[in-house]
Amino acid sequence: MAVTHFPFKAGRLNLFTITLVAILCAAFYLVGVWQHSVGKAILFVGGNYGCTTSTATFQTSSETAVVDLDFTAHHTAADLQVIPKARRPHLPPCDPKLYEYTPCEDRERSLQFDRDRLIYRERHCPAAGEILKCRIPAPAGYKLPFSWPESRDFAWFSNVPHKELTVEKKNQNWVRFEKDRFRFPGGGTMFPRGANAYIDDIGKLINLADGSIRTAVDTGCGVASWGAYLLSRNIVTMSFAPRDTHEAQVQFALERGVPALIGVLASIRLPYPSRAFDMAHCSRCLIPWAQSDGMYLIEVDRILRPGGYWVLSGPPINWENHWKGWERTAEDLQDEQSKIEAVAKSLCWKKLKQKGDIAIWQKPTNHIHCKKNRKVFKFPNFCQGQNPDTAWYTKMEPCLTPLPEVSDIKETAGGQLLNWPERLTSVPPRISSGSLKQITAQNFTENTELWKKRVAYYKALDNQLAEPGRYRNLLDMNSFLGGFAAALVDDPLWVMNIVPVEADFNTLGVIYERGLIGTYQNWCESMSTYPRTYDFIHGDSVFSMYKDRCEMEDILLEMDRILRPQGSVILRDDVDVLVKVKNIAEAMQWECRIADHEKGPHHREKVLVATKQYWTAPASEEENQEKQTSSEN
Repeated sequence: MAVTHFPFKAGRLNLFTITLVAILCAAFYLVGVWQHSVGKAILFVGGNYGCTTSTATFQTSSETAVVDLDFTAHHTAADLQVIPKARRPHLPPCDPKLYEYTPCEDRERSLQFDRDRLIYRERHCPAAGEILKCRIPAPAGYKLPFSWPESRDFAWFSNVPHKELTVEKKNQNWVRFEKDRFRFPGGGTMFPRGANAYIDDIGKLINLADGSIRTAVDTGCGVASWGAYLLSRNIVTMSFAPRDTHEAQVQFALERGVPALIGVLASIRLPYPSRAFDMAHCSRCLIPWAQSDGMYLIEVDRILRPGGYWVLSGPPINWENHWKGWERTAEDLQDEQSKIEAVAKSLCWKKLKQKGDIAIWQKPTNHIHCKKNRKVFKFPNFCQGQNPDTAWYTKMEPCLTPLPEVSDIKETAGGQLLNWPERLTSVPPRISSGSLKQITAQNFTENTELWKKRVAYYKALDNQLAEPGRYRNLLDMNSFLGGFAAALVDDPLWVMNIVPVEADFNTLGVIYERGLIGTYQNWCESMSTYPRTYDFIHGDSVFSMYKDRCEMEDILLEMDRILRPQGSVILRDDVDVLVKVKNIAEAMQWECRIADHEKGPHHREKVLVATKQYWTAPASEEENQEKQTSSEN
């Protein structure tokens, strides 16, 4: 039988250790009680320690001081202040009559300015004290626009309640009114057979199919049918027209889901960089090209790419067959065409073809010959010392914007662009050439990949952004290199890329070299567009950029003005900034939440996701009576 042996010695040792530890703990406890007994204190003053009873005695460098210790409370509950909550601003709806309010193109304000050269139709924004502190309402009965591509052909009457163009342009197939909606047959003054047939005619003269033409600008666009039908050919057009007697023409374009801005060729540069567009177009746009020393054609030359095209149809082209219908004399029209031809030649443009109602000129690929022929053409001279990309309230000048230098006559100034779609992801010439010294090819590639990941994260946060066709018109308030738009290029939408004039780098030229479109903007002012332009607005560090420049409230009210009901917003910024934004946005009836950075919660940068609630102006008595009459019928 096995005998069990117990470790008596080990047990005695453990008991001894425990007893010793207990005695030591008790001893240290008693010492501590003695040192901290009532009336004792240890002070450190003047570099010396002192141990005292109810009065503290301590030794300084020169003398001994005695201080009475006061243990009574010095604060009561009445002294405590409640931390105030962030002020919730009061942002009521504006007057229902302001449902189409465009602050910087306000008709009453414009009448204060010179009518010469249409200066009164340029941007004239309200002063700081005149900015409205209210929310622009949608008209009564507003509906979400039709989805693309149906929106190209239809728009709700309740969204743009103007029938003027249906009467004024009745015979030109611009727009027709049918029950509760407008229909856009795709016609225009110079293309009664429709925009598609007209574009086909242009395509017989220059190549519109190989991707070499990607960006276009339409001056005096009407309802933007030309741009609308070019989209199916992978050509994206910046359409613009003034807010004038052709009521709501740009608003119609935006309701159709076509890129457009309010704008005019007058005395300041168009808000685009130099060498932006592959093609410029004017179809009976009523711009006096031959007047003002050819200033307007000089401006078109600035924004045209080397080798780009200018397409002109309407007066005076083909005047021989149209002069009677245009109610002008043959001599007057012939003289106008001769002057246009002379200006184009002085810009070193080559007239490629004129067939029927269409004439096309081409800008040279470089200025080697053009500089030599200045001995023949004394005017215009080349501009000296101008930044050709500066275009925010920049005055036009009657001088020719020089192209970047080349070493060979066959070389394309500024660098040769790849055809679309390769140009979207290839390194833009402005970067590869070193024109933007602080941005490298590696920066560009990394930025492109970064935004692919960010947009994927956005789609997880906003399922409507992930739903193809839900959003059509998008705005990026601080685009940098256009990475946000590039990541969405396969979706049925377009993005208006903004490069703020306060940005560290002027990168709008890079964005155009990628085959995208955009404009300059100062977000302390309103944008040149109608209310309810965009389905979705994105902003990267916008409010940090404009801190101390203007009121956060004013920027958010402008965003609310141009955002459609039930449209969404995604903003990324420092968390403290977004908390303030959220407070104001909720006062504007936006539903908001703040989400973590895509890399996790340990980043100060966060993402605010918001949706504008649906609300409209109340229906007027007249509108209520019309509804009642229609229901009875």
